[in-house]
Amino acid sequence: MTDHIVLAGASGFIGQHLAAAFRAEGARVSLIGRHGPDASWGDTAGITALLEGADLLVNLAGKSVDCRYGPENRAEIVRSRVETTRELKEAVLACAAPPRVWMNSSTATIYRHAEDRPMTESDGEIGSGFSVDVATAWEAEFFSGELPATRRVALRMAIVLGDGSALVPLMNLVRVGLGGPQFDGPWPATRARLAAGTYHHEGRGGGRQKFSWIHVDDVLGAIRFARADSSVEGPLNLSSPNPSDNRTVMRTLRRVLGVPFGLPAWRWMLELGTAVLRTETELVLKSRWVLPERLVDGGYEFVHPHLDEALKSIVAGRRGAA
Repeated sequence: MTDHIVLAGASGFIGQHLAAAFRAEGARVSLIGRHGPDASWGDTAGITALLEGADLLVNLAGKSVDCRYGPENRAEIVRSRVETTRELKEAVLACAAPPRVWMNSSTATIYRHAEDRPMTESDGEIGSGFSVDVATAWEAEFFSGELPATRRVALRMAIVLGDGSALVPLMNLVRVGLGGPQFDGPWPATRARLAAGTYHHEGRGGGRQKFSWIHVDDVLGAIRFARADSSVEGPLNLSSPNPSDNRTVMRTLRRVLGVPFGLPAWRWMLELGTAVLRTETELVLKSRWVLPERLVDGGYEFVHPHLDEALKSIVAGRRGAA
């Protein structure tokens, strides 16, 4: 019998990658989004009908965090995650034959800024601030209530690398000679940013902030793995077993792209630049040090475990598609 896989909020590069891969395997793939095509947010009855008898539900919905964290954007970042998760739960509860497995996107940013040790599912420490509050509210909604016929897995994704990911602007910086490390440092805190939890507190600096990542092929692989292993429930870290740091990532990108040098950027430059680009310095300065303990212990074999090879495969793929 053909698998029926439902992807919610799959308009981004991760969702498109998953949809193409599942269809290539012969699965029937249905999509839920703001404008369908198979069911739309707000039409809970239509979503329920779509989920009847589904084998797998994967929810990726949520406004991009690549923006300024003003009041309107903060509200929409939270709403777009929590409300869509809540609507899916209502639909799953209404199903006579609910999906066997539901995987909901989450984020490895739920862990604290870590420069001293890695964070795993078993001993990771939840952080503080706006981004962490978003992640905890998201997971709280996802895991609340009883769904006896549906196994739930929260995908705590590190930075996902692929064609169309956050890697693309980094590659553009490298190509114009700005591909050096991004240094942390002091920056004045405003009352508004402190109150909102959006101020990034100074780390150690030196471009040594940890960079946990995962190739999009391994996002797909981890989803397949978690679906097949019925013991996998709760939070699941999706990250390479070989995290890097900011300095090494930028140096590796320069080597892969054949760019001999890259100017560094200090925090004051980053604060001014992100204000112009309408984004936040936390995205490059927070030290994300995450390990995929449950995947490794379960025997998952990563397709792209090492950064150098992962970046080479992405760059080669972009060149081949050009």
